[in-house]
Amino acid sequence: MTQTTPSQIRSIDDLHGPAGRLEALLNTGRDDVPYAALVCHPHPAGGGSMHNKVVYHAMKAFSSFGVPVLRFNFRGVGLSEGTHDDGHGEQDDVLAALNWLEQNLGRPILFAGFSFGSNVGLRACCGDARVKGLIGLGLPVRAEGRDYTYKFLPDCTQPKLFISGDHDQYGPREILEGVFERAPEPKRLVWINGADHFFQGTTDSPGPKLDLMQNEIRSWLQSEFNLS
Repeated sequence: MTQTTPSQIRSIDDLHGPAGRLEALLNTGRDDVPYAALVCHPHPAGGGSMHNKVVYHAMKAFSSFGVPVLRFNFRGVGLSEGTHDDGHGEQDDVLAALNWLEQNLGRPILFAGFSFGSNVGLRACCGDARVKGLIGLGLPVRAEGRDYTYKFLPDCTQPKLFISGDHDQYGPREILEGVFERAPEPKRLVWINGADHFFQGTTDSPGPKLDLMQNEIRSWLQSEFNLS
């Protein structure tokens, strides 16, 4: 793949999963950064896509260190081929994205996902030797009648960062803390005060909290992976 300047956004035309072509964008980074990143979007039923605000802000956190970032639309979203598969086939979409990054950038990978994207992505990335760090944003437990379980997490030994709003309607604090406790070290759990599931403000604490989420990602990347 031809190296480009750090500020460029490239449309990726050769990312294919089992269900067909996956629409994707690559925010290019610096040649001297030792990692690449993958960011996954929330549930399509709620309008989730790679252009989601939380996904965009996570991408910007990685990009601030010159890390190249791949975002893509799950099957059936936007121009991606196939149909939604309730989180099953979407795990194969994540693996296809990891394969693309390995083949085209050849660097260790850092993963971040928001809501549905965090559940699906963690399932696919936990235990994958190519993935060196995992970020779960707004990790869901129950959302719009959909239940999410994390029985796989006790076997997930990569460094993990979980960030949720303390008013997350889809991830109650007491339940998420139980999920976190079952995950092995190294791990970090951060609660954003006055934030809901989408890192927007509450009645008592109005205004978006996306910048706070972004700062926590940057802090973790600096401390865990020595990015600067």
